[in-house]
Amino acid sequence: MMGEGPIHLGHPPSYDACQGTEIEMTSHLILEERPEGGIARVILNRPEARNAQNLPLLYALDDAFSRAMADPAVRVVLLEAAGPDFSSGHDLRQSLDMAEGASFRGASHNDLVHEPNGLGYMAREEEVYLGLCRKWRDLPKPTIAAVQGRCIAGGLMLAWVCDLIVAAEDALFIDPVVAMGVSGVEWFAHPWELGARKAKEMLFTGDAIDAREALSRGMVNHVVPRHSLSDFALDMARRIATRPPHALAAVKKAVNETLDIQGQRTAIELAFRIHHLTHYHNMQQHGMLGDPSGTPGAKPVLPRK
Repeated sequence: MMGEGPIHLGHPPSYDACQGTEIEMTSHLILEERPEGGIARVILNRPEARNAQNLPLLYALDDAFSRAMADPAVRVVLLEAAGPDFSSGHDLRQSLDMAEGASFRGASHNDLVHEPNGLGYMAREEEVYLGLCRKWRDLPKPTIAAVQGRCIAGGLMLAWVCDLIVAAEDALFIDPVVAMGVSGVEWFAHPWELGARKAKEMLFTGDAIDAREALSRGMVNHVVPRHSLSDFALDMARRIATRPPHALAAVKKAVNETLDIQGQRTAIELAFRIHHLTHYHNMQQHGMLGDPSGTPGAKPVLPRK
């Protein structure tokens, strides 16, 4: 019912990271709340790692979204993040090599995820990066991302698949991976979010786009003071939740399919394959997934296959 206090679903109410072993922390990588009737709040909860995305976090996020979709009382979903930054992107300390094969659920229904070769690596990235983003972008209920601090590479993917984005004044949007010898992140929505020329500048230079510029280019809906971010996003969700659910689902589908007719889905899937061509090139030239020459003096962070 409207006006109810927060309901915490099986997780501690604090945004603070839980201490303990990796297994104990896994169940707390995502927090879920029902702050009011009709609204679910899903919180990335690895602040000690700047909400870097490893496999347990991504699958826990998928579970949380699935629960919100299955709950008839939920009409709108908020995606928020604990700590100073929304997300530092993919956790590059965890490879998607065959050692991780048993951790894959087969969301892509692709048996190649268990293969040790390049096709297997591509299948694993397709499942947890491209595939989950496609799924989350097309969730039937409206989603709102509340972004603070740095939103880097894979963090962009989480924000961009949401229907609306509210940014704090300190938000910075960054994709630095061209410097690593890779052609942008796996959910390659840059031209759709920023326009072609600004997308090229962002990718060529690795420069950050601040919240005000993101607003001027239509990438975010609102910019608010950091201390108002969660309340502002909640107020938007509250207003949207008063609309008939079937109409919200229908208009979301209509807008998404308009983008698909314009070519967004096909372009993103093609860009994903180009992304893997750069991985293949780097493996041939450097024996690793990235090109170390683009970040001179930096410790290599992209895993070897």
